[in-house]
Amino acid sequence: MGILKNRHRFSFLITPLSYLVDLFVINVWADRLPINIAEGILFHLYVSVAWIIIAFLTEFYVVFRYTKVTHILKLLFRQLFFYFLILYAFIGFFKQPNMSRLALAQYVALVFVTISIIKFINYYLLMRYRKTVKGNLRNVVVVGKNKKTDQLIKVFTDHAEYGYSFLKQFSPTKASFDLEECFGYILEKNVDEIYCSVSELRNAELTAFINFADNNLKTLKFLPDNKNIYTKKLKFEYYDYLPILSLRDIPLHNPINAFVKRVFDIAFSLIVIFGVLIWLGPILALLIRLESKGPTFFVQQRSGLDNRPFYCYKFRSMAMNHDADRMQAGKNDMRVTAIGKFIRKTSIDELPQFYNVLFGNMSVVGPRPHMLKHTDEYAESVDKYMVRHFVKPGITGLAQVRGYRGEIEKHSDIQNRIKFDIFYIENWSFLLDIKIIVQTVLNVFKGEEKAY
Repeated sequence: MGILKNRHRFSFLITPLSYLVDLFVINVWADRLPINIAEGILFHLYVSVAWIIIAFLTEFYVVFRYTKVTHILKLLFRQLFFYFLILYAFIGFFKQPNMSRLALAQYVALVFVTISIIKFINYYLLMRYRKTVKGNLRNVVVVGKNKKTDQLIKVFTDHAEYGYSFLKQFSPTKASFDLEECFGYILEKNVDEIYCSVSELRNAELTAFINFADNNLKTLKFLPDNKNIYTKKLKFEYYDYLPILSLRDIPLHNPINAFVKRVFDIAFSLIVIFGVLIWLGPILALLIRLESKGPTFFVQQRSGLDNRPFYCYKFRSMAMNHDADRMQAGKNDMRVTAIGKFIRKTSIDELPQFYNVLFGNMSVVGPRPHMLKHTDEYAESVDKYMVRHFVKPGITGLAQVRGYRGEIEKHSDIQNRIKFDIFYIENWSFLLDIKIIVQTVLNVFKGEEKAY
């Protein structure tokens, strides 16, 4: 399985930078106007937290490449309306009778105008960047030849600012159409998104496209008609008034959700590193070196986001051997040292992976990363295995807290892991992450049968 190139590696910075710029604006204007703030620190903290919460609830920063100007105006008015209400509530909540209501109204107006200008400049610059520089583009193909597909292709070609690079159109109704040839082209040209006209595909072909997209980390979308594809849980989007259906909606592809998860990952990893690893690491290093010769850390390449390999860190729990990159540890494995048995049983050997989290290779919660050799094997033998690489791997995950951790003894073990991994990917929420972390901690104290 080839390693996917990430051509959009800076896209995730747009949302956090937008947050920082807007927070700077609302706090600077609060300082510049004569609002008569008695509790300055409290007020700045209040407006900042209020802005973040409102933005999260209203999805203020969820702007896609095909989003229309009217939708941005709607987001601006909704955000500022609720911000206005929360702002005036500060007077009653914290008993501030001396605050100037007129200056507060001027403050809201200036914030609205400034942030509106910034948001539209940002929107315009991104559009121009995609259109003129041809940056941050997504390669797309269209499967189908009819009025709707022609309209979609026209959208892609006429609206270069949307950031889509149309490569090819396939016609399933032609005798020359070949699924394998189509799949080969998609892989060869590193296509990001596949748009299928449901009306021209048989059910078997639809299933083939779904399986291909899942197993090769491709985004699959549909131009709708009245077939039974509507029985699935699909997401509606509009490209210039043309309805598009997405087969799989991944919550962590939402910039707000990704930002929240990343902030939590950084905070949580710093707590563990400076609260635990800073003193436990030297003790374990001494014990590991005293029992067997070799490095303190075991470093191994694993499959990460978009199937990109990264170096995963663990405390070394085995004597030095040549099979570490080929064989998983099994029950009563002779390679495991005495201190290794303890740290594996308590999952302490995984703690250095919090450095991976801090560096951005992993997340605290997500599908467990597999060895490159196993990824290649399972990609061929386990249906939808590659779907797990749509998100960052985790130190712990839903499959692990449900009992599917450690050695894979039979084929059903990996199938069940993938089932839980896909469920997590499609149903992610911050509360689900917290629940998995709590369950992981409880399992460490209770002990797990397959923790060896």
